Amino acid sequence: MNQQNQFSRRCFVKGGILAAAVPAVGLGAFYFGYEKTLGDPVRVGVLGVGDEGNVLLGAINPDYVDVKAIADVRPFNQHRAFHGDVSSPAALKARAGLMAKYGWKTEQEAKKHVKVYTDYRDLIKNAKALGIEAVIIGLPLHLHAPAAIAAMNAGLHVLTEKLMAHSVMQCKLMSWVAEDTHKHLATGHQRHYNILYQEAVESIKRGVLGDIHYIRAQWHRGNKPGGDSWQMPMPKDVKPDDPQSSRLEKELANLKKELDSATGREIENVYKQWAQKKAQLEDTLLARGGVTSTGVEVKPASTYGYLDETLFNVYNRPAAEELLRWRLFERTGGGLMVELGSHQLDAASIFLTAQQQQKVPDFTGKVHPLSVLVSANRNVFGADREVADHVTAVIEFPSWDYDKNSVVGRKRKICVQYSTINGNGFGGYGEIVCGTEGTLVLATESESQILKSGGATSIKADAGTAALDTQASGPAQTAVASNAKADVSRGYQEEIEHWAWCIRVNPKNKDHKLQPRCYPKVAMTDAIIALVTNKAAKKGGKMNFEENWFDLAKPDLPPGDPTFETGIKEINKELGQEVLSASVVRKS
Repeated sequence: MNQQNQFSRRCFVKGGILAAAVPAVGLGAFYFGYEKTLGDPVRVGVLGVGDEGNVLLGAINPDYVDVKAIADVRPFNQHRAFHGDVSSPAALKARAGLMAKYGWKTEQEAKKHVKVYTDYRDLIKNAKALGIEAVIIGLPLHLHAPAAIAAMNAGLHVLTEKLMAHSVMQCKLMSWVAEDTHKHLATGHQRHYNILYQEAVESIKRGVLGDIHYIRAQWHRGNKPGGDSWQMPMPKDVKPDDPQSSRLEKELANLKKELDSATGREIENVYKQWAQKKAQLEDTLLARGGVTSTGVEVKPASTYGYLDETLFNVYNRPAAEELLRWRLFERTGGGLMVELGSHQLDAASIFLTAQQQQKVPDFTGKVHPLSVLVSANRNVFGADREVADHVTAVIEFPSWDYDKNSVVGRKRKICVQYSTINGNGFGGYGEIVCGTEGTLVLATESESQILKSGGATSIKADAGTAALDTQASGPAQTAVASNAKADVSRGYQEEIEHWAWCIRVNPKNKDHKLQPRCYPKVAMTDAIIALVTNKAAKKGGKMNFEENWFDLAKPDLPPGDPTFETGIKEINKELGQEVLSASVVRKS
């Protein structure tokens, strides 16, 4: 299998010979070396089926995963989980819904197979009774650690969306619980399962780029006030004075007119859009509580710990807004570095680790950064958010021969320059890796080129349309192959498949020989880079990374991180029971 994979990686992009011989649905298994079907799919519950949670549902392969339950407090999210997101063709491709995935004809039929919960904690409590073995977590960032820890203590394996957690302290607690319970804990940095990025790694290991000495990355979006994908419109009852509050009602009224005049096949399509918009308007119950048109009880957002606050003494934010727009607020989210930058700095770290492995064959682990210098501001948006809308960072990594103890020896550092902004989407998103022998250019996770001196060699992803998360990345992207066509995802499907395969092959996870590619030690490195960059931005300057922060055997934390005592209390309070004690904390 290893020889086969090495051969496939060399040939996959050189004419598409092997890709043409492999069925599209089996490409990830063929490329990354796991079985193309499990025979006995892992039975899972999905905690949080919002924008990203529904993308994960859309990436599920029923040969690997059997969804037995979902949990979400929003009527809108529950509706999309079954019916898919019909707001646009691109959205539906990314969020196909459970009915399409499993071939169920009606929501009633689907709910015979999938139990629906409002509170994620109730799903975890009832998981064993439902035969659930693992959970996928798509909850807001501040809930990743409590949900993952509760699940692992209940005997469940976990795949959580990125970032791993809201603080380095929480990352370490999650890692220690995973170790103590012998459960697989994976984090959804899908570039670890993107074939283009793996091809880039193989090229670097072969020395194609020479010595990497500079990486530039960006994620620019054209979001402006009134058109921000993270500031989606809210029903009037949630916040009557919100500039977008009347938008949903107008859209529903227009769809009703279309439905009344529709004929033939148009009736079904317009009805689906009308039903989805109606479900979105029922999120209004998060302000006051009540029962939906389908008889589902909805409790106020404050019931789940979301807060009414006044930001900067001028902007009144109700609890339901903190829930619906959680990415914009520090208590619940982490802003641009967490949602976007973490992916690309993860990629930079992957590339530099590949060079380290090429230069120092016995190197294990992942290259850690040395320092970060940040500038962050709200240049486009006003007081309706706490997170910055512009972040520019320079992150220093050690070169492969870096010796921190040397006085006259090699102390070369590799600069990673990163920017993520709103208000202007020029240049889109991607990474440029500069080496002494060539340049690697990766664009929108769908195309890469290696530019060599005296000419260029193009490498393009094999296959059809790779649907992106429309909330985070804009419209769907198209990946075009050189000689063959097959569906190659951004890595969502592959990360879920491999996680499920690891659970089946190594269910007790005691030897750590078979585990997901983004396991706790790797995921925590990615989290530390993003979280410390945010800290440096708040501080307004430069911060050095300490090696002990990356060491799971030590309880060292960055300045400003919550203490373990505080974190344990908060997690126990969130879960309503004492699932953690001070004994979980490792001592150096």
